[in-house]
Amino acid sequence: MADIEIDQKSGFCFGVIKAISKAEEELAKGEPLYCLGDIVHNGQEVQRLTDLGLITISHEEFKKLRNVKVLLRAHGEPPSTYKIARQNNIELIDASCPVVLRLQKRIKSAYETEKTGTTGNQDSQIVIYGKVGHAEVIGLLGQVDENAIVIESEADLHKIDFTKNIKLFSQTTKPLDGFNKLVKSISEKMAPDAVFEYFDTICRQVANRMPNIATFAKKNDIVLFVSGKKSSNGKALYAHSKNINPNTYFITKPNEVDDLKLDLTKKIGICGATSTPRWLMEAVADKIEQLEKK
Repeated sequence: MADIEIDQKSGFCFGVIKAISKAEEELAKGEPLYCLGDIVHNGQEVQRLTDLGLITISHEEFKKLRNVKVLLRAHGEPPSTYKIARQNNIELIDASCPVVLRLQKRIKSAYETEKTGTTGNQDSQIVIYGKVGHAEVIGLLGQVDENAIVIESEADLHKIDFTKNIKLFSQTTKPLDGFNKLVKSISEKMAPDAVFEYFDTICRQVANRMPNIATFAKKNDIVLFVSGKKSSNGKALYAHSKNINPNTYFITKPNEVDDLKLDLTKKIGICGATSTPRWLMEAVADKIEQLEKK
């Protein structure tokens, strides 16, 4: 029998668990429920909730709705979303992650402080370490009237004026080592009379996945990383596992195991992203056991 282990520390983070629970709770009432964007970056879980009645919509579709219920996912939303909801009599089921909401509050406060000139320097720059176009980053930009510089890596540092004050924040799901590298690089480039402030706003539940995945990858001969293709967190964790253990394979659903031609005498580990449901990892394990019986 194949030696299969499912990583106990993989799977939904608490923000996603909250959003999924709220969706299931509302759907159980039998009323129509819309979700602004994919509730989670995992196609299999989105399909499961679609089958239960959840209707995923875009922001453009959201603007046209009236008198309905709309779920806000964990990523958080800009102020404009709440304004539209008030205008269109939309009842919001707000499942925004508390960690994201705290970050939104901090970045808004920093922006308003600079805007009013209470620090004596209205030329300060707010910089966000995050993925351009990511839902959370869009929500953060909304807090500062789009007046922030988004950098994905050190390759984007040319966007910053190092002669001006800088306040650096981070998308909650970015890697901690990447943030620390940026802090070091920016510090070294700052003009003598400019002030650099940085705020580590990375979710530790997400950040801790990196060392955990490394440990998990080392103790297994083969690693099956289960994730949706849209998940930024999934891409980062998979790459980290692949770097530790070259026998790491990215799959999105159980039947993809067929094409891997696994050596079932090896120790096989199954893990995933913060957006990967536990049931999906278990389904992959079941699929491997089925292959063994053939």
